[in-house]
Amino acid sequence: MNISYNWLKNYIETDKTPEELSLILTNVGLEVEVLETVQSIPGGLDGLVVGEVKTCAQHPNADKLKVTTVDVGQPELLHIVCGAPNVREGLKVIVATVGTTCHPTSGEPFKITKSKIRGEVSEGMLCGEDEIGLGSSHAGIVELREDAVVGSLVKDYYNIKDDYRYEIGLTPNRADAASHLGVARDMAAYFRKPYTLTDVSTFKAGDKQHTAVQVDNTAAAPRYSGVNISGVTVGESPDWLKEKLNVIGIRPINNIVDITNYILHDLGQPLHAFDLSKIADNKVVVRLAKEGELFVTLDGVERKLTAEDLVIADAEKPMCIAGVFGGQHSGVSETTTDIFLESAYFNAVSVRKTSKRLGLKTDSSFRYERGTDPNITVYALQKAALLIQEVAGGVVSSVVTDIYESPVAPFTFTVNYGRVQKLIGKDIPAEEIRAIIVSLGIEVVKEDAQELVVNVPPYKVDVTREVDVIEEVLRIYGYNNIELKSQIKASLNTSEKPDKEVVLNQVADLLIANGYREILNNSLTKLSFVDDEETAVRLVNPLSSDLDTMRQNLLFSALTSVSYNQKRKSPDAKYFEYGKTYFRTAEGYQEKQNMALCIAGHQVEGQWNVADKKTNFYHIKAAVDTIVRRLNIQGLQTVEADNRYFDYGLTYMKGQKALVTFGAVSASNLKKADVDGAVFFAEFDWDLVIKTIRKNVIKFQEVSKFPAVSRDLALLVDDAITFEQLKTIAIKTDRKLLKDVNIFDVYKGDKLPEGKKSYALNFVLQDEEKTLNDKQIETIIKKLILNFEKETGASVR
Repeated sequence: MNISYNWLKNYIETDKTPEELSLILTNVGLEVEVLETVQSIPGGLDGLVVGEVKTCAQHPNADKLKVTTVDVGQPELLHIVCGAPNVREGLKVIVATVGTTCHPTSGEPFKITKSKIRGEVSEGMLCGEDEIGLGSSHAGIVELREDAVVGSLVKDYYNIKDDYRYEIGLTPNRADAASHLGVARDMAAYFRKPYTLTDVSTFKAGDKQHTAVQVDNTAAAPRYSGVNISGVTVGESPDWLKEKLNVIGIRPINNIVDITNYILHDLGQPLHAFDLSKIADNKVVVRLAKEGELFVTLDGVERKLTAEDLVIADAEKPMCIAGVFGGQHSGVSETTTDIFLESAYFNAVSVRKTSKRLGLKTDSSFRYERGTDPNITVYALQKAALLIQEVAGGVVSSVVTDIYESPVAPFTFTVNYGRVQKLIGKDIPAEEIRAIIVSLGIEVVKEDAQELVVNVPPYKVDVTREVDVIEEVLRIYGYNNIELKSQIKASLNTSEKPDKEVVLNQVADLLIANGYREILNNSLTKLSFVDDEETAVRLVNPLSSDLDTMRQNLLFSALTSVSYNQKRKSPDAKYFEYGKTYFRTAEGYQEKQNMALCIAGHQVEGQWNVADKKTNFYHIKAAVDTIVRRLNIQGLQTVEADNRYFDYGLTYMKGQKALVTFGAVSASNLKKADVDGAVFFAEFDWDLVIKTIRKNVIKFQEVSKFPAVSRDLALLVDDAITFEQLKTIAIKTDRKLLKDVNIFDVYKGDKLPEGKKSYALNFVLQDEEKTLNDKQIETIIKKLILNFEKETGASVR
């Protein structure tokens, strides 16, 4: 929102500089994001002085040029060559001396230099309107009045004053400050002095009703005011009005529209002017649109309205979307002579819904959506009518229509001095609190030594409770005036670390970044999907046989989602779910938090340049390992998963408890859930995960400057040998250089001896102090092979 410094001073006199006022506004809650100087004339006529032509002679080498001497109040006269036809001796002129930068009406600024023109020295320039931004005339130089003082500044002669524009970051709750009047109210409260409203006592209405007004929906339009003005002349606005609008970044259009824009930014009250000749039957109807009714807005776009949209219509058609946007065919044009001027109070929710649905954001909707002042509509109408008469002529030809069936009541409640002081944290005197409340325009209707009963005006839409008044008092008193106490009391946060929600969100973000989608399934399932009927939690009065039991795992929830999508031609799945499982034990009912991962279908779908690739066990393992590394869970033991869920799989154990189990879902479970193809699934005991990472200690280690080396071994081992045994042997073999041990393939088949299997292991070696050489690497690998053979009977394939 843009606010003009000079405009504010029309409401309240202040000797504060623009910079000082900027700090004050910010301190009272109207944060000034940008303060910039605005010049009504480009360049502000800086450097230009009043001069008098003392002599004027024909240029000896040019028929159309004159050689002049000009007095600009300096000891020496200036010699200036001029080609203007109206230059003559004794004329008071505008002089741009050497070094002055001129800002023409069109084109780029240029600097005056001393030069020779056809052999004659020229020490400046006698200026025309278009050469200094005063106008567009190029007929000759500007002729000043005879009383102009030689040597004085031209900007003083024209009374050119710089203005300053504040760009205020208005918070949504401060609808009352969305105008110059609103900002002036806060200034008045800060300075404890009254602001001045324009006197409209000269407004004189007509003696009869000119345009009939009918409000069909008073809920959406609680107050509707209007008046007729006849005999106006639509044209260009006067300079003062254009300058006011230009300062705040509003493009002038014509004198009628400019006045409505002026009032909107002046008082915060949107107005709309209708061409009276375009109102069918001279009747204005405020109604809801018909469902599907078409309407062409001012931007030329045809829009379809709904039965929830409030419109201003005539006897035949809509003319305006109430509070949002005008119509293309009912607005003021150059031929307009009579207008109907509207000033209304519309329901904020109604305007907000219409504005959002149509995607229309205007200065009017911005204010109506947040709440305007229902008690200012007639005053705004009167002020606008007087200004229209001033700039466009005409007369007010009707009485003021004001339909206001149910006046909006002020917010009434009690404010206790003690609570104000306690919540602010400072013993502000009761007299000071009362003075601030009154200066904010809040009426005190009853009071005693302890409290006040106040009426808050409706335009303060966010001040509806005692605590809101306390906030108002605090911002006017000044946040900076509340001293920090030497002793600060605070309650200790006893919540457990880490924060479960933070960890959950971190892992969710990680999975989503890797292409997973979160699913949310019903906690109710059927009895055939539970692990153990003896511990199942059954519903006494189930909705159906498919929803008669609380789930004991997340597997069948995930499989149900896979099946649902497969049947709808979407076979590729990468899902995760946070969910609870439920059990009945000897001690009572038990609830556990789990997290599941599920993948199926293609990992990469085949294209002309990419081979088709199905998901496999190692994709689910990679996801599980990624989560384990992200949470820095260490010291896990790996064992083969049981066959309750899986054809094959692994379990990561933390001590004697399973942290996560994952693998290929068994064919029997796939059939039970009506799923085609392979599905790979992992389920974390999330309660155990949180308990485990609670003991984590953050350590920082410098990244090694030396490269790591990777080596692979394929070992033939007995079926009874586990990867965890091999990993333990490897770590004991070399604790310094061996950084990691992983398994990337397990094979059992007819090509291997009975009772044997093949493990493919990967070893990562790294020295923190130097680069490893081949001899060191070979030595470690030989030690590993020797120890594997010695302790497990393994042989290298």
